[in-house]
Amino acid sequence: MPALVLLGAQWGDEGKGKATDLLGGSVDYVVRYQGGNNAGHTVVVGDQKYALHLLPSGILSPGCTPVIGNGVVVDPSVLLSELSGLNERGVDTSKLLISGNAHIITPYNVTVDKVTERFLGKRKIGTTGRGIGPTYADKINRVGIRVQDLYDESILTQKVEAALDVKNQILTKLYNRRAIAVGQVVEELLGYAEQIKPYVADTVLVLNQALEDDKVVLFEGGQGTLLDIDHGTYPFVTSSNPTAGGACTGAGVGPTKISRVIGILKAYTTRVGAGPFPTELFDEDGEALRRIGGERGVTTGRDRRCGWFDAVIARYATRVNGLTDFFLTKLDVLTGWEQIPVCVAYEIDGQRVEELPYSQTDFHHAKPVYEMLPGWSEDISKAKSFSDLPKNAQNYVKALEEMSGAPISAIGVGPGRDETIEINSFL
Repeated sequence: MPALVLLGAQWGDEGKGKATDLLGGSVDYVVRYQGGNNAGHTVVVGDQKYALHLLPSGILSPGCTPVIGNGVVVDPSVLLSELSGLNERGVDTSKLLISGNAHIITPYNVTVDKVTERFLGKRKIGTTGRGIGPTYADKINRVGIRVQDLYDESILTQKVEAALDVKNQILTKLYNRRAIAVGQVVEELLGYAEQIKPYVADTVLVLNQALEDDKVVLFEGGQGTLLDIDHGTYPFVTSSNPTAGGACTGAGVGPTKISRVIGILKAYTTRVGAGPFPTELFDEDGEALRRIGGERGVTTGRDRRCGWFDAVIARYATRVNGLTDFFLTKLDVLTGWEQIPVCVAYEIDGQRVEELPYSQTDFHHAKPVYEMLPGWSEDISKAKSFSDLPKNAQNYVKALEEMSGAPISAIGVGPGRDETIEINSFL
């Protein structure tokens, strides 16, 4: 049975939660392999809407085991709060597994994140202020706290002391903040230990055994391709690898186990936070996309920046992830436009460029080259097959598929769980 990777092919917020949830009934395990509670998924089940931040979307699918992999950074307070909220709504969360090697977001990571971003002023990155970046920095600097450390007070204390030796110097001398007490942090973290313990497991072993037993495992990325620390619009990126390769390192499975890589594409483009965005709109069209699409960040609550579809970044996502399929979401949002612009290339210093420039300077100066496609006015939310779509909507999908370099195998025509057209099965 297949191991699938499902990831964002733009700047995140493409609708991965809906796609994961759609597959959840046929999948045995859903694995988050990177990021933390800076990601957000909205999943609509019947008349119920669920906003997930840290938990894998598969937690809403009965029979599916949700897994938080070693590549994720975990804020224990957020985790427990999210679990509690789901339990109160009757969702069974007992099958959740958390890697003992996942790193913990500590209170001082959150503090450092917030004060650093404020200190940067106009040069700020646009982080969520949730301690994600500083936690990954601690991981690379080998002063991070892992989930397994909560069960050895001596090791936990030593690691917190080592981390705060430097951080307190920075907080007090550079940012004029009060030093953080080691004992206070240790006490808070130990307070989470017993509550989390039932979920902690050797997830690398569990997942590899599942694949050997022909179980279906879905690896779910947070954020999107253009926010990847290596392959995104650096420095306006996240602190981990949401691209397909991140699934291998962030979950502990070999690349030969991956059989399909599915990219989630919104029928237009959005991003949250600072950074270049060639097709961004500052007019009535941009406001209409934001309003009709409900474009507000699930985690941040910030309005998303909106623009037309960018085929250049779609092709780039196909290349760096080795995409085998696309899931196109929010096609219904475009209903009502007479003509729909699609960015097919960039103009940089008077030259037409059809691939994403590797130079940060060039990308900042890129101007979109648009091709106009005919729009449609018919309601498409009840469409059950591709042939049910208006002809112009069909042509729009076909054009995006040709420009992006991989087949569009599913189309979202509304926010509901059943408002999806499946063209080719993912399984």
